Amino acid sequence: MSGDPDGLRQLPGAAAGGPISHAIFRLARIHQLLAGRLLRAAGLHPSQELLLMRLWESGPQRQAALAEELGTDSAGTTRIVQRLEAAGYVRRLPDPADRRATLVATTPAGDELRSCVEHIWTQLEELTAGDMTEAQRRTALASLRALEENVLATEAGSRCGMPAAKRGAARR
Repeated sequence: MSGDPDGLRQLPGAAAGGPISHAIFRLARIHQLLAGRLLRAAGLHPSQELLLMRLWESGPQRQAALAEELGTDSAGTTRIVQRLEAAGYVRRLPDPADRRATLVATTPAGDELRSCVEHIWTQLEELTAGDMTEAQRRTALASLRALEENVLATEAGSRCGMPAAKRGAARR
């Protein structure tokens, strides 16, 4: 870009003290929009695939565990589950260990979505990384993990976006 020797977009004056944070915010926003477009082609909305991924990996789960995994509140998780249930991708079952609780499980139709979601995430990765070399991809991933660990190590960050059991592991 002309007038920008680093090839970066001009920062708003108020963000001048946080160029990395501003870049993360911009990237996260456009990445989420791109993911949303890809997922809509499969009839899904962002976060629905994350809930399905958890169920595919771990089997039926209580909604509270899903909310913790997604880093959202119970109302947000309930909306995701209701939409997936209405689409026929998940169902709620009584928890045999506690009759007062329910489990969320995938249906056969939900299980059939797995290969489609895996393809979408592969496509998203290819579009995101573009023509980066394997070494550049590894470096970018290491940098992103370091930034995540930095944020999670803060008081405010320790309560954000990652289940408590995984927070300690991320700081190691």
